[in-house]
Amino acid sequence: MTSRPEARPLASAPYTQSSASIRFDWGLPGALAVAQGTQIVVVVDVLSFTTALSVATEAGIEVFPYRVRDASAASFAASRQAVLAVGRSEAGSAGVSLSPLSVQAASRPGGVLADRGRLVLPSPNGSAISRALSERGVMVIGASLRNAPAVALWVKRHAAGAPVAVVAAGERWPGDALRPAVEDLWGAGAVISALSGAPSPEAQAAVAAYRQVAASLPRALAACASGQELIADGHGDEIALAAELGTSVAVPVLQGECFRPA
Repeated sequence: MTSRPEARPLASAPYTQSSASIRFDWGLPGALAVAQGTQIVVVVDVLSFTTALSVATEAGIEVFPYRVRDASAASFAASRQAVLAVGRSEAGSAGVSLSPLSVQAASRPGGVLADRGRLVLPSPNGSAISRALSERGVMVIGASLRNAPAVALWVKRHAAGAPVAVVAAGERWPGDALRPAVEDLWGAGAVISALSGAPSPEAQAAVAAYRQVAASLPRALAACASGQELIADGHGDEIALAAELGTSVAVPVLQGECFRPA
């Protein structure tokens, strides 16, 4: 009877992409792998966590990422004197949810976020990945299509030649398995295409995917599975905001518990 080979630990070579100075992978397991040996990790969750994050950051709102939206999130928000983002259906027309449009409206003068200045933004994808990386001492930057050029410029100035990892958050299948979401691949590619260094093959693939749709982002976002899901749920008006390539210069940096403008 032949013995089975030992399983290779996920965060060991070659999965760390350690030979490349610009790395790319998916979800929390991928993030923990490619973050090995880096000081800066860029997290991308285009529909909708990092787009909402970019909107809040450009309005000067501090954003606390949180893994789940449950009773513990409500307690956490109360302890930080922050507004808790609720589900889109719960928020209605005046509340704050993961919808970037709701965050934008609430950040205007007289809005609840403008008054409070703090937001707890639960998400099982971008938010959960950001918290997990931060708890391991990694500097986390939130990137969307809206602020991808600004994030890339900031990273080039602060990485000082050290390796950088870019992570596409993805979505979840029923049962909680990772669903790679092409909009996050495009957002990661937008960041990577503006960085300097030696990209891994995975990072090169993200750039190629982004360049294929760069001239038609609103249409591509509306046509992809996540965009179709938003449209079917009555939230298709969020897509145009998420497709605003390079309109924001806000760079959200996770410092301790919350994202603040760089």
